[in-house]
Amino acid sequence: MYRSETDQIARRSLLLSAAGATTGVVSLRGEELPSFLGTDSVPVDVAFCFVTDTHYLADKENPESMDPRSAMICRRLVETPNGLAGEKIPIDAGSGKVSKLAGVIHGGDLVDSADKRGGVYPRMYATEFAAFEADYGLNGNEGILMYPVFEVYGNHDGPQGDTLIVEGIKRRNKNREGIRNISANGLHYSWQWGKLHLINLGIVVGQTGPELQRRRYDPMGSLDFLKQDLEQMGDPERPIVITQHIDLARYSVPYAKDEERFLHMEWHPQDVQAFHETIRPFHVVANFFGHTHRREIFGWNGTPKRQPFRNADVDAFNGDNSSHFHGEKQAFFYVEVAGTELVVREVFTVDGWLTHDWADQIWVKKV
Repeated sequence: MYRSETDQIARRSLLLSAAGATTGVVSLRGEELPSFLGTDSVPVDVAFCFVTDTHYLADKENPESMDPRSAMICRRLVETPNGLAGEKIPIDAGSGKVSKLAGVIHGGDLVDSADKRGGVYPRMYATEFAAFEADYGLNGNEGILMYPVFEVYGNHDGPQGDTLIVEGIKRRNKNREGIRNISANGLHYSWQWGKLHLINLGIVVGQTGPELQRRRYDPMGSLDFLKQDLEQMGDPERPIVITQHIDLARYSVPYAKDEERFLHMEWHPQDVQAFHETIRPFHVVANFFGHTHRREIFGWNGTPKRQPFRNADVDAFNGDNSSHFHGEKQAFFYVEVAGTELVVREVFTVDGWLTHDWADQIWVKKV
């Protein structure tokens, strides 16, 4: 499941991270669990799953049909959260039971083919998006998924924001229940689950304009919406969860003036810097994203250097691919807010969601 020696060691460990606490890796076996885990004394306020990079793939030789392997593994993924509520969590993953989900957040790359132009590809990604909608539905009663879904678009869904997938998200937002705020272009949106304020911001957070260097991926006004939404929210102490598709640290390079190399970066460093400056005064407890097809969790201070959670402005949760057609190994995050803690665990499979297990690791921080 895990792709590095560090991850293999981490699978045998429990990482306890909390604001103001000592961060360290300790053996879970034989250690006393934190008092709020594995008990009924602190009820779960909100629980949700974060999936990403599902890459629904149509059959190139028969573009009106899904590739059978992709269709199978994507359907099995959707059925997995449906059966989670009430499941006992192994002691190696912190113990307790899975709570009923408020919903599922999707970190983008819903489909595989909408980053390609011409030929058979428009027919392929139309098929792929139809399959995504049939599986995930919208508000918990239209598809196979029994919970509401809140998706963003990734680079495979339309890097310039001009595909039917991006237009489809706008259409879906008109009927998406629970939205508190939506961008003028209908694409970016926010909502609340209990004490959490959640913001979905598409492929990257950024801006475009004639006075700015060209962006590789069109952010579709996401930075302006973020600023407006945070101002409208009005409470800098409210815990915030933000989702976008592209990963953070690789593009957190120093920015002072436009350089040729920035044209090729998926997330322009000027925009990454503006994103950090915008959210720093607020209480962003988690930033979820995908794209890299590997799990990585770290604290972020606006630089490429990964930080311990206790020293970070933002805690970054990079999810593994959740139902990619290339392999059997997939994963998603199960997230809880219980009392004053945010708890994140990873659910994974090694057989394409025929079965699943829990990683022997848990991330905990104060909210």
